[in-house]
Amino acid sequence: MLLSKEFSKWVLLANVIAWPIGYFIMSRWLQDFAYRSGIAIGAFFLAGGLAWTIAFLTVSYQTIKASLADPVSALKYE
Repeated sequence: MLLSKEFSKWVLLANVIAWPIGYFIMSRWLQDFAYRSGIAIGAFFLAGGLAWTIAFLTVSYQTIKASLADPVSALKYE
């Protein structure tokens, strides 16, 4: 739980940094088109949720893999 909490902070920080930059770059790029479309905030929340889900699944997988590993076989190579 502590490891997931730590990674969640980093994912949140990355989203806080990336969202304004992404919005600025996308709005500059979209203004060159003849038919303009607005940028929905839902896309940013979807991307942030997807990034958090991938980080959570990765941390969970590695944690379960480490907890099921046999410590004797790990120490055998030391």
